[in-house]
Amino acid sequence: MSKITRAEVDLNNLPPLTAEQKAEIKALAAMSDEQIDYSDIPPLDDSFWQKAVQNPFYKPVKTLTTLRVDSDVLAWLKRQGRGYQTRMNDILRQAMVHDLQKTT
Repeated sequence: MSKITRAEVDLNNLPPLTAEQKAEIKALAAMSDEQIDYSDIPPLDDSFWQKAVQNPFYKPVKTLTTLRVDSDVLAWLKRQGRGYQTRMNDILRQAMVHDLQKTT
């Protein structure tokens, strides 16, 4: 017997906030950062990020597209065996991440 329950939330049709929820949000918004108690949250220092792993459940949405690629580049990717499109995406992702890290 499974005790797993599933619920779906329509983000475009959320239930209205209660008066209590609105009051709590208003009180939090009025506080300065120094007034908020973060003591139950561990610090995200360098040791935390050294142990961090990519979310194993993260699956980016794929978009079907047409792409013109130099024939020798495509031949090189295909010569490595099956999965050349995945390899191409990985190469582009590495370039994207590298570029994003430069700008931050």
